[in-house]
Amino acid sequence: MSNIAKVLSKRQDRGEGLGTNKKAIPFNKQDYQTLKQECLAKKTLFCDPTFPAESASLGYNELGPQSSQTRGVQWKRPKELCSNPQFIVDGATRTDICQGALGDCWLLAAIASLTLEKEFLERVVPHGQSFKENYAGIFHFQLWQCGEWVDVVIDDRLPTRDGKLLFVQSAEGSEFWSALLEKAYAKVNGSYEALTGGLANEGFEDFTGGIAESYDLSKDSSHLFKLMQKALTLRSLMGCAISTSSQEIEAKTSLKLVKGHAYSVTGAKEVHSHGRLVQLVRLRNPWGQVEWTGPWSDNSKEWNSVQPEEKAKLVHSAEDGEFWMAYSDFIQNFSWLEICNQTPDALSSDTVSRWKFSQFEGDWRVGSTAGGCLNNPVSFCSNPQYVIKMEEEDDDPYDGKDGCTILVGLMQKDFRKVNRFGQNPNAIGFTIYKVPDELRGRNNIHLSRDVLLRQRPIAGCKGFTSMREVSERFKLPTGEYVIIPSTFEPNRNGSFVLRVFTEKEAVARPMNTEVCADVKKEYISESDVDPEFKQFFSQIAGNDSEVSVFELKQVLDIVISKRTDVKTDGFSMETCRHIISLLDKDGSGKLGLMEFQILWIKIQKYLEAFKKHDTDNSGTMSSYEMRDAMKEAGFQLNNEVLQVIISRYANQQCTVDFDSFVGCLIHLEMLFQMFKRFDKKDTGKIELDILQWLCLALS
Repeated sequence: MSNIAKVLSKRQDRGEGLGTNKKAIPFNKQDYQTLKQECLAKKTLFCDPTFPAESASLGYNELGPQSSQTRGVQWKRPKELCSNPQFIVDGATRTDICQGALGDCWLLAAIASLTLEKEFLERVVPHGQSFKENYAGIFHFQLWQCGEWVDVVIDDRLPTRDGKLLFVQSAEGSEFWSALLEKAYAKVNGSYEALTGGLANEGFEDFTGGIAESYDLSKDSSHLFKLMQKALTLRSLMGCAISTSSQEIEAKTSLKLVKGHAYSVTGAKEVHSHGRLVQLVRLRNPWGQVEWTGPWSDNSKEWNSVQPEEKAKLVHSAEDGEFWMAYSDFIQNFSWLEICNQTPDALSSDTVSRWKFSQFEGDWRVGSTAGGCLNNPVSFCSNPQYVIKMEEEDDDPYDGKDGCTILVGLMQKDFRKVNRFGQNPNAIGFTIYKVPDELRGRNNIHLSRDVLLRQRPIAGCKGFTSMREVSERFKLPTGEYVIIPSTFEPNRNGSFVLRVFTEKEAVARPMNTEVCADVKKEYISESDVDPEFKQFFSQIAGNDSEVSVFELKQVLDIVISKRTDVKTDGFSMETCRHIISLLDKDGSGKLGLMEFQILWIKIQKYLEAFKKHDTDNSGTMSSYEMRDAMKEAGFQLNNEVLQVIISRYANQQCTVDFDSFVGCLIHLEMLFQMFKRFDKKDTGKIELDILQWLCLALS
């Protein structure tokens, strides 16, 4: 219950803007200003208890406490490493980032690209930090983490060996913003070692909140240069790499390209050479050195054919790790291109084009919304569903094809933390369907098994992946579509963020968001009661002519135990109390004849619905059938309510027996009735004081 309250409270905070870059959430509940003022008042330097300067913060395996790689490591503050440490010298530039002993070149490529965009950098590295004015050994950075911005506080103790920084460092030597940013990123992921191995896109996203996509350069790339140019006008961040075996990681080719290494893509231009246009791509090695030596490299003969004024616009001659190469050589030598597209809030200039953007958070929960992929036709439809309506085609499409560009990204949460504890992350993916004509424009639907099985998906990801995110770009005709994110296997718990980018305005929302009840009231008089039923009632009611909660449990257990077509462990006292709370009209705490008759009618209806959805005649119902069974009983529920119900009423085998089914429906009807009594103006909202809340919650 406390977790549910936490989730609902978090959503309320989101509605008030918490979790945006301007209202970042304090990571680990550490408030930077409060902690800094405490240190200044006490004249002490900050020591972070949540990411201490000890071996556990370095790693758990190759950088673990017993590893030879961590011997001799000492944690030192910048003032212990040089006489005049600086946070940033003459502005942050991409030459400030040089890789250390950690295999996180993917992260450093992302940081290097970040420096190209001052506006992006300022969202990550807040102003007013230094080693001079009000120095207290405390710094902070803002990072995007699975749908929300967090403000990460760190102390400035950095891992060193022999008086030199062990990991990222600046070429300047006395500049420390990049090393401190790397530490903040290590903190949110649990350790420095957790940063080993990755794609630049992951860093791009966590520094901007953007959505990433990858392109295999061995496949059709006829429109890719135009796409890269368009991405740069949208101020997207880009990276690339050469695929290789684990034995050849960071091996150099004959033309000085580094295999398995993450490069930043910083430009895409066309130049005139010998009377023709040549497409060029500018790259940067985060090592700050080792550059391409082929055509169009620094000081190569190809530059002699370019007019001086055109050449002057392209800085091309410095041993700084940055270089130009022909696009044709780029696609032949590199394997992957990564593009991180920016959310509208990241761009302040009105002259810059913007994507249109929607974001949703959701869960896969065993027994309710963890239906698995299309290989599981029975449960697939139970996955969360999201609808998007696109009514306007793109302007000036880069590939010359008419339609609506849609970029879909599905991210699983806590990816690196799962890896740290030796668990396997989920294989995730998504499928896109066209909404059938007869259902278009309807707000409160959930595409059922029958609807999904009678049509083929119109699009989807190329394959399920155990990476942090799967993303794909599509060109679709105008229309209404449903996106279904799922794990590959059914019954796998997980949480995700689904993001949708479109070039034109589009309306996107979760399917089946409305929660309502349409339960017909039963009106009967004593004359409507069958004489035999009256006799039956008299036998169980006793002298007071009313059925108590104990008598109710006894009779329900006896009656249901005689049936062979349903399984039950007997009705719980809680269910029996809810029944009396729902049907007791005179406040006696017991059921009279007519109240008992209404209960009997309800149970007969519940039994019909239960048997209809007991598809294998096992006497129990699959929890995945609960949505349709409850709809038949008059309850329209969304995924969040369904997940709570399944966690409460289903067993470990994800089945629901008859008494649990009855208990669930009775409880739901009681809750809807209580809400409606307080919602006198039918606004969908109520306000309770603490006394009212406790009385209702305990009833």
